[in-house]
Amino acid sequence: MNQLVEELKWRGMIHDIMPGTEEQLSKEMTTGYIGFDPTADSLHIGNLVPVMLLVHLQKAGHKPIALVGGATGMVGDPSGKTAERQLLSEDVLNHNLSCQRAQLEQFLDFDCGDNSAEIVNNYDWFKNLSFLDFIRDVGKHLTVNYMMAKDSVKNRLEGGMSFTEFSYQLVQGYDFLHLYENHNCKIQMGGSDQWGNIVTGTELIRRKVQGEAFALTAPLIKKADGTKFGKSEGGNVWLDKKKTSPYKFYQYWLNASDEDAANYIRVFTLLSQAEIEKLEKEHAEAPHLRVLQKAIAKDITIRVHSEEDHQMAVKASNILFGKSTTEDLESLDEGTLLSVFDGVPKVDLTTEELQNAEGAIDLLSTVTKGVIFASKGEARRMLQGGGVSINKAKISDFNAKPEINLLQDKYFLVQKGKKNYYLVTVD
Repeated sequence: MNQLVEELKWRGMIHDIMPGTEEQLSKEMTTGYIGFDPTADSLHIGNLVPVMLLVHLQKAGHKPIALVGGATGMVGDPSGKTAERQLLSEDVLNHNLSCQRAQLEQFLDFDCGDNSAEIVNNYDWFKNLSFLDFIRDVGKHLTVNYMMAKDSVKNRLEGGMSFTEFSYQLVQGYDFLHLYENHNCKIQMGGSDQWGNIVTGTELIRRKVQGEAFALTAPLIKKADGTKFGKSEGGNVWLDKKKTSPYKFYQYWLNASDEDAANYIRVFTLLSQAEIEKLEKEHAEAPHLRVLQKAIAKDITIRVHSEEDHQMAVKASNILFGKSTTEDLESLDEGTLLSVFDGVPKVDLTTEELQNAEGAIDLLSTVTKGVIFASKGEARRMLQGGGVSINKAKISDFNAKPEINLLQDKYFLVQKGKKNYYLVTVD
């Protein structure tokens, strides 16, 4: 069972590891946990590193626990933060927790015998714990000097931090103690920014119950160009398709640089070392084919969404960046269509305006309010040159009124030249 550490090492997924951790994993099936912050009703791709740690833990024969922080979400973790965050109501937290649980179930096996995954909520053990009990039974075991030495505290002292945030490491430490005593949980994992909070837990277990617990963290993912991993122009890249469409999700991975792709394929996929090295060799021989990026985008889109969503994303990508047909365009669902052409110029027409268009020139200039072509003369010149299509079909007779089969019964797509798209909505 000790293959876990070797597996994580070659994938570049170990930042810190407490002495004795490897020996513990070799000795017996070990229960390990990671905490997830319930501040949103979806996980985002930044959460995928801890999720993958749990996946590898389970694959190596150990038992993973995902702790969703119903209690800690009410406090707020200061690690890596420059300001205290808004605290959430219990109703919002519970909604977020149920959504995140459904997403975690896509990655972990909750029905495989002794090492089945579990999800726990720390609100369950904090709700009946009084403040006096907490400071008496937990607070007395750790000195203020010990707590002040943590980077998450030191980095915030100058600007000021509330007692609520200062106490966070004690609260997280108590989670580990509770799981150690009630679930025989001996390892906590997380991102490298969590090291201070995690070792507070191992120290609390040592001091309060003379137990031995362990810690392992993964590096925080950084992009080669210095921009933040997991962010796109629209903010976080979410696992919930209502927040980030499968097409945009797929595109995020497809657009990774070669340097980032070599890192991502190890961290975010379950492909073997041999498979990854083969892909890297193929990629090196023809980088323009983006073999690595396509392999990552396919693997993660299927696991987070579905095979169908992946195929739709590929088809949608080809519409913008490759050769595609009217049939390809017509096969897109409305959500994907709007996602692909989010940001292109849009025109709203009534059914009557469309019907009254005298021909292609009139339709693409006057009727569409000068958005596509500013004048009839400009429209005529480009149409004569064969550089305009509607729904991927070239307009050959520019005097005739084009036959338009509306996409999803209300849209049509105009393409001017190779790269200029316009989405027309007909109401």
